[in-house]
Amino acid sequence: MLIAILTDIHANREALAACLAHAAERGAQRYAFLGDLVGYGADPAWVVDTVREYVQQGAIAVAGNHDVAVLQEPGKHMNPQARAVIEWTRAQLDESQLAFLAGLPLTAESNGCLFVHASAAEPRQWEYITGTNEAVKSMHATRCRVTFCGHVHEPALYNLSMTGKISSFVPTGDSSIPLATLRRWLVIPGSAGQPRDGNPAACYALYDDSTHELIYFRVPYDHETAAAKIRAAGLPQSLSSRLVQGV
Repeated sequence: MLIAILTDIHANREALAACLAHAAERGAQRYAFLGDLVGYGADPAWVVDTVREYVQQGAIAVAGNHDVAVLQEPGKHMNPQARAVIEWTRAQLDESQLAFLAGLPLTAESNGCLFVHASAAEPRQWEYITGTNEAVKSMHATRCRVTFCGHVHEPALYNLSMTGKISSFVPTGDSSIPLATLRRWLVIPGSAGQPRDGNPAACYALYDDSTHELIYFRVPYDHETAAAKIRAAGLPQSLSSRLVQGV
C-alpha cells in the first residue's frame, strides 16, 4: 500500500491542499498525519476538518505538541509567538474540532510502522530528533522497523544496522530510496506547512509498505497567499515572513 505521510501542517491550507493533490496524482492509497495540524497558520478549522475527513476514510493521525497546547496550557518550552497563536487558534475552533484534536493518540502502529510526532522514546515530552543519538534512542523505543515522525520541520533519514551502526543523510530530489529490511529506519518527511530548511516548498513523503521504497517530495504551493492570511489575521509578522523564506 502506498502511504502519504504529512506532518507539521500548522494550519496552512494552501500547503496541505497542494500536498494532498500531489499525493493523489501519484496514487496514494492511505494517508498518515503526524501531528501539529494547528499552530502558526491562519486556517486551523479548515485543516482540522480536512484531516478529520481523511481519518473517517481510514487515515492515521496522531497528536503534536501544538494540537495538545490548544486543549491545555502551552508547554513551558513554547516560545511567546507560538503561545500567542495557540490562544488565537483555540478561538477559531468549534467544539467538534477541539474534540477531534482531543481524541488523537500520541502514537499509532500499522504493518510494522510507527507513527509519532516527536521521539518514540517519550512521545509526551516532545523531544526533537536533531542527531544520531536522539534517533537511536527513538528507534530503540519501538518494536517497529520503520518510524515516521515530525516536529523537526526539516527532512532527514536515519538508519540503524543489526550491529548497531547508525548513519544518516538529508534526502534530496524525488528519487526512490529502498529501506533495506535488515535495518531499522527513522523517517522525518519535513514540514508540510512550515519548512525551515531555506526552501519554502511543502514537504511530504510517500512510502510503499510492500516494496519498502520511500520518496521525499517538495511541492511548490501558493505560500504568498498563506503568508498574507497570517498578516490579515493579525498574527505575528515573522510567521508570515518565514513561509516566504522557508526558514
